[in-house]
Amino acid sequence: MNTKLLIAFAVAGLAGTAHAQSAFEGFYGQIATGYESNSIGDLNQNYTYRQISGRTGDGTTKASNQTASGVPLVFGLGYNFKINDSWLIGLGVDYSALSQVDTSPYSSPDSNGNRTNGMKLTVQDRYNIFLSPAFVIDKDKLAYLKVGYSAQTVKFLTPAQNTSPTAYSPAMTTSNNTNGYILGLGYKQMISGSFYGFAEVNYMKYTKGDTNIGSSAVASNGTSFTTSTDYGASTYTLLVGVGYRF
Repeated sequence: MNTKLLIAFAVAGLAGTAHAQSAFEGFYGQIATGYESNSIGDLNQNYTYRQISGRTGDGTTKASNQTASGVPLVFGLGYNFKINDSWLIGLGVDYSALSQVDTSPYSSPDSNGNRTNGMKLTVQDRYNIFLSPAFVIDKDKLAYLKVGYSAQTVKFLTPAQNTSPTAYSPAMTTSNNTNGYILGLGYKQMISGSFYGFAEVNYMKYTKGDTNIGSSAVASNGTSFTTSTDYGASTYTLLVGVGYRF
C-alpha cells in the first residue's frame, strides 16, 4: 500500500510540473558572448586588368583554407509560443555585432605565375532568422533546438603588390554576401524574476557567395584592375549569455 501511495504522489507531482506554465512564454531579448570560429575554403579570387596600351588579361588566385576566430557579441530577440504543456515553439532573430578578422595574412599563387601576398579577410554582419522548438523541462528550465536561415558578409583585402612581377597590382577590397543555414542546441534557466541565463552551441554552413561584389582600382602605372572572390564557409559558436523575458 505504501508503495502505491508513493507512486501516486510521484505521478501527481510530475503531472503538476508538466502542467505548470513555462516562464519562457512570450517575448524575450538577450545578449551572449563566448567563442566563434570561421572557416573559409575553396577560396578563389578572379581578376581582369587593362593596361594603358589597351592590352587586357585575366587570371585567378587560389588560396588554402583560412580561419578567423575570436570572441563574438550576439544580440537576440524572439517570441515563444505555447504548443502544449510540454512544448513551446520560438521564432527568433539574432545579430553578431563584432567582426572576426583573419590575423594571419596569407599568400596565393595565380594562374599567370605571380604570387599575391599579404591578403586578409574579415567576417562580419551575420544575422540568423530561426525557429526554435523547445521542451519545457519545468517552469523555469527549457531545452531547445534552433533551425533556420543565416547570412553574413566576408571582406577580402588585397594590399598593393610592390615587388616584381606584380608591381602593377593596386590595393583592393572585395566584399561577398553569402547565405546558408543554422543548426543549434541550447538550454535556458530562469535566474531571478524575468532574468534568465542560457548556453548554446550553433553551426552555420554557407554556400558560395550569391552576391559577388567586385572591386575596381587603378595602379600607379595606369593599369586598371577588377576583382571578384568566391568561397565556401562554415562557422560554429559556443555562447553563454543572459536574457529577459518581457
